[in-house]
Amino acid sequence: MLPGLYPRSPPCRSHALAVSHGHVLHAEESGTSAGLCALVLHGGPGSGCSPLLRRFFDPARYRVISLDQRGAGLSRPRGATAHNRTADLLEDLLRLRAQLGVPRWLVVGGSWGATLALAYAGVEPQAVAGLLLRSVFLPCSAQIASFFQDTAGRAPAAWARFAALAPAGQRHDMLGFLARNLQQQPGGDAQRRLALAWWRWEQALTRGSAAPLADPAPEPEGADLDALVDRYRVQSHYLLQRCWLDAPPLPDRLAALPQVPTLLLHARDDRICDPQGARVVHARIPHSWLRWIDGAGHDPAHPAMAAAMVAALDHYAVHGDFGDGLPR
Repeated sequence: MLPGLYPRSPPCRSHALAVSHGHVLHAEESGTSAGLCALVLHGGPGSGCSPLLRRFFDPARYRVISLDQRGAGLSRPRGATAHNRTADLLEDLLRLRAQLGVPRWLVVGGSWGATLALAYAGVEPQAVAGLLLRSVFLPCSAQIASFFQDTAGRAPAAWARFAALAPAGQRHDMLGFLARNLQQQPGGDAQRRLALAWWRWEQALTRGSAAPLADPAPEPEGADLDALVDRYRVQSHYLLQRCWLDAPPLPDRLAALPQVPTLLLHARDDRICDPQGARVVHARIPHSWLRWIDGAGHDPAHPAMAAAMVAALDHYAVHGDFGDGLPR
């Protein structure tokens, strides 16, 4: 049980959204149909929506729409990389809003979901009522390389175990090594070993520098491990291309964002999404607020981060803005 979050509850309705090239997306609604509409964008890419992400919202005040992006979660075909690029995801969001008849929505995203939220707000600004961005990720070569090569020396022993899976001559390009092997079909034990090693490395970085994960997950196995292979297949596909957001770079696109309430929440000790990325985004959005969360790392369930998310959303539901983004 995570304190401070709203109770876990099942979605009240689900949707199958047929989009281009045979993809069928899974979307869920929770909360109240009469509430403020909020779109939740999950991380990854490829992770799929977690029930945790709905628990930041007061179900009596919000109509929460959670979408599994192409290849992710319960969307089909799971793990597919064909016709799966950022431009496709943006088209999907336009279609989802039209199908559900939503005039405007608050857009909430974490990590890659925050990145996608920024890109979406630039292409459909009239539909965005506000932006709540947790642990924003800038998909640039330096940040991606830092994750896979541990150029900052954040966890050298854990990285050595991770890199040991690759032949010595390929350890300088762990992302390329993982992508080549995860793209092979059909999957098998070798892919499962790679996915589990990637997951362990990610877990080592997710916690803050001094704090354990708030709710550590058991190591995936069986069907969960097969889903992890698919998740990382999609993620490596995106990261190899810097998520198709480097020409022009994402910060150069932010001038097109609407002047709506915009709050960034980021941990100073986030070892997956460099805090400098939050500073860059904040500087490019003059009307935005940036709040630092101490000790949360990259863990969305860390009590301090969860409390900040709940406080911001509660304030928005009453006042139409995020206040100072801090819990009371």
